[in-house]
Amino acid sequence: MYYSETGDEWKKFNTRDGMGIKLLQKAGIVTAIITQESTKIVMRRAQKLTIPEVHQGAYDKLAVLKDLIARHGLTMKQVAYIGDDVNDLQALGAVGLSASPADGMPPVLKVVRYVCKKKGGEGAVRELADLILAAQSSR
Repeated sequence: MYYSETGDEWKKFNTRDGMGIKLLQKAGIVTAIITQESTKIVMRRAQKLTIPEVHQGAYDKLAVLKDLIARHGLTMKQVAYIGDDVNDLQALGAVGLSASPADGMPPVLKVVRYVCKKKGGEGAVRELADLILAAQSSR
């Protein structure tokens, strides 16, 4: 995230991550953003990618996740979650497939089932999306 002296805020998004999200959606997978941040930038990105579930200002990510899966008729085992910091630990511990970008914080890297080769903002979401889609096609 970048800030200018005039208060402008910029955040870098990876276009390949965006394509990964679109491929998941095309396969019928519900996509979501759960973040503690509350920014217009995140909302704009979610709108561009038509992400149906956007939860900003989420300090209890596990509670948001539980509500989300109940509304979509899923179980925790059916959920993949990628996170990179300690505020993701509870959600990561509850899902079927937990993942972290390569540059996730050490406590996160210790508990996830999959550590991406890519860093956050550099294609980690696409990497996880490709993994999920490959697993689905091998069924």
